[in-house]
Amino acid sequence: MRLRYTHRTLMSPAGRERLDLLFVTVFPASPARYGAQRRIHGILESLSRRHDVTAVSLVGPDMDADEARRAMSAYCREVVLVPSHDEIGWKKRAGQLRSLASTRSYERRLYDLPALHEALARMLTSRPFDVVQVETPYLANYRLTAAPPGARRPARVVDQHNIEFDLVRQMAASRLGLSRSVFNGVNWPKVRHEETVAWRTFDGLLFTSALDESRARALVPGVRSAVIPNAVDVRFFQPSPSDPPADGRTILFFGVIDYFPNSDGLAFFLRDVWPRVAQRSPDARLKIVGLRPTPEVLAHRGPRVEVTGVVDDLRPHLASAEVVIAPLRVGGGTRFKILEAMAMAKPIVSTALGAEGIDVVHEDNILLADAAPDFADGLVRLLADRELGRRLGRKGRALVEDRYSWDAVTRSLEAFYRAILPS
Repeated sequence: MRLRYTHRTLMSPAGRERLDLLFVTVFPASPARYGAQRRIHGILESLSRRHDVTAVSLVGPDMDADEARRAMSAYCREVVLVPSHDEIGWKKRAGQLRSLASTRSYERRLYDLPALHEALARMLTSRPFDVVQVETPYLANYRLTAAPPGARRPARVVDQHNIEFDLVRQMAASRLGLSRSVFNGVNWPKVRHEETVAWRTFDGLLFTSALDESRARALVPGVRSAVIPNAVDVRFFQPSPSDPPADGRTILFFGVIDYFPNSDGLAFFLRDVWPRVAQRSPDARLKIVGLRPTPEVLAHRGPRVEVTGVVDDLRPHLASAEVVIAPLRVGGGTRFKILEAMAMAKPIVSTALGAEGIDVVHEDNILLADAAPDFADGLVRLLADRELGRRLGRKGRALVEDRYSWDAVTRSLEAFYRAILPS
């Protein structure tokens, strides 16, 4: 496999100490089209204004490597893209079946690639890094302590977008069918073992919420960690006079549709909530935006349900929607869909878990509802009372400006890096 490199020189501003940071990811950070990408892109792009950022990323066969390289080169000193072999369909099922007899998790096997080992070894011995951050514990098995002769080894950090084993455990307990439940039931203890080994051996951990951090510390007391919440580019996501106006009837869901927490939440909404809303609000329309819509979701397309697939720019869809939903029932971390909708001053109806980790207040800057009748009631209220929606939207925008901008979040991250650097 051929590795792709780009390089650009970054001048250090006078009087400012710059760190040399290496990020290792399972997909390119940019262009950012879904939640996990948005977190990595936001952190890297913000840090690059004050530090030297290098990225080594896997790139799947369904991705445009040249587009990713160009986008990441806008803020990275150097980019290395390593081709990966995404498993889908029967290949994924065969890989999962083989993994049942292995002591390693399916995900660990999937991401353990000789080309990535080689790229990291070459990168780490070519120049010293202060910090190496991996964007999932599934990459924690790589040797990341190498350094040029005489140089200090880098501090190693795992960014926990979720507590991964708990997500797999929740999938095992859900109604996905017998074969998937059996696979996830066997797989999640393996993921837990691998994940907690990383927690014990790495220099630092990042969590997106205090709740996830407390869950990890209950299993591995004494870990060095920081809460670095998901955030939003408040300059990019903001209301604009040129936006299409809210249409008074569209309910918007957006996200990667085949990601289990999203597909499960949509199934709940389409089965239990949407019929109630459609009956009580005859003009209501549902729009579903995002990558890889599933056959189950596509089956609901019709005059009142639109499924767009991926879009180049989410903002016009947010602007024209009357209300945004986050009907999630499983998962961890914090939800970009909440933060981005708030940044666009849109009212939101969410489950409590969907808004977990964000300092929202029911009836002040969001409506929270877990039961289907209550969720439907919130949507009907907002479709009928547009002033309520505007008030929730203004309060939501103020919240993200104050607490959830990338600049504010990465200042805290820089302080954590300096605290864990080897002496």
